[in-house]
Amino acid sequence: RKNERDLRKHYANKPVRPTYYTIQNDSLRLFVATTGADTLPPLLLIHGAPGAWYGYLNMVDDSILQSKYHIIAVDRLGYNHSKHRKKRIVTSIDLQARAAALALSLNHSRQKGVLLGRSYGAPIAAKIAILNPQRFNKLVMLAPAIDPTKEKFWWFSKPAKWWIVRMWLPHRINLASFEKFAHAKELEKLADEWPMLQVPTTVVQGGKDWIVDPTNLDFARMKLAKKEAQFIFLPNAGHLISYSHPDLVRELVITPFQHPSASTISVQVGTNEDHK
Repeated sequence: RKNERDLRKHYANKPVRPTYYTIQNDSLRLFVATTGADTLPPLLLIHGAPGAWYGYLNMVDDSILQSKYHIIAVDRLGYNHSKHRKKRIVTSIDLQARAAALALSLNHSRQKGVLLGRSYGAPIAAKIAILNPQRFNKLVMLAPAIDPTKEKFWWFSKPAKWWIVRMWLPHRINLASFEKFAHAKELEKLADEWPMLQVPTTVVQGGKDWIVDPTNLDFARMKLAKKEAQFIFLPNAGHLISYSHPDLVRELVITPFQHPSASTISVQVGTNEDHK
């Protein structure tokens, strides 16, 4: 977690600093951080739970990505500076997706872009792609929590149902807990919509991920078996793939989707250290 002072310190000597926007309507306030020219194709980044736009700080600051994309990192509803005016807690994947997609209004390229989501943000990114297939030529899901039967709960999750416990926990933790309680049912709804996904998709999963069960990759293979899809398994990677494997993630974002001869292909690579 970073506060405003942390971010000011981080950007004190940076050549490029984000431009911040707040998109508002009668229902919500969506906070967005952007870098790169808005005439470049969009790269829309969707964070997990808990989280904020600055969870993608290394990608927002990446000069190579900045030269090729209008990088758009959102605060999802309820997190950091974004909120729903009528709902304090927003657990709906559909509502989260429709809200985050409003950030695309900031892009003026009229070109298809890339959509990237990780962890709990991955199914939201998938829903955005389902709702807006004309806006993207690639969907990247990192360590996606998409299998409704593989939901993990933490020591504080169930106690957080009690209001007296929630009083002592940060709002972002309470929101993440409520999302977790609703996640399985929300993912069951999404399970019926995977056939509607038209955007070529790459799924990346680490073998040592203790937050998202690695078998979510098998679920993705099953649901995307007849789609243009690529699956990458990183045996020694943990959950934060965008930080542990930044070069790989950048390559996946920049490189045009390689249409496989079969409906899906599988690529198995190791950690950064394996490539040195």
